[in-house]
Amino acid sequence: MIASTLAEAFFLDPVWGWAFGDTAHRKAQHEDWFRLLIHSALPYQWVWTTPGYEATTVWVPPGRPELNEADEALLGPLLEESLGARAELVFEVFDRFEAAHPRTQDHYYLSLLGTHTAHRGAGIGMRLLADNLVRLDALRVPAYLESTNPANLRRYESVVSLSAGRSI
Repeated sequence: MIASTLAEAFFLDPVWGWAFGDTAHRKAQHEDWFRLLIHSALPYQWVWTTPGYEATTVWVPPGRPELNEADEALLGPLLEESLGARAELVFEVFDRFEAAHPRTQDHYYLSLLGTHTAHRGAGIGMRLLADNLVRLDALRVPAYLESTNPANLRRYESVVSLSAGRSI
């Protein structure tokens, strides 16, 4: 259910829609990829979802990898099988995200945040994010995210303003 919510949420994303360009196969490809990220994050106990899976967040704690070794080993073959030669471009995108990721201070990394398209616009995802930030505030650890969709920046800024002193 979580992978399905994320696949719906990212279907038209400017970066991940482009990366997985075949719309006929995109949802299944997204689900396979997101399943790896979710599987690696579950042991951290920082995968959150609303009761009906309308929205979900996937966090990676400080000092932990986004993908464990086993899932990392599966990623290349998965993308090569589903994307063919285009997989190389997607790995370049991954490399650019990794290069931009700040490493000077420990932080929780918001790997994924998505709201199912049937529930967009009701603030469900932002409430889930706000709840997560309250938990992080209690731990006194900063948070980091990057957005692949500029349309979401205002939403993130509004949530951060509710949680004074947070950095995202």
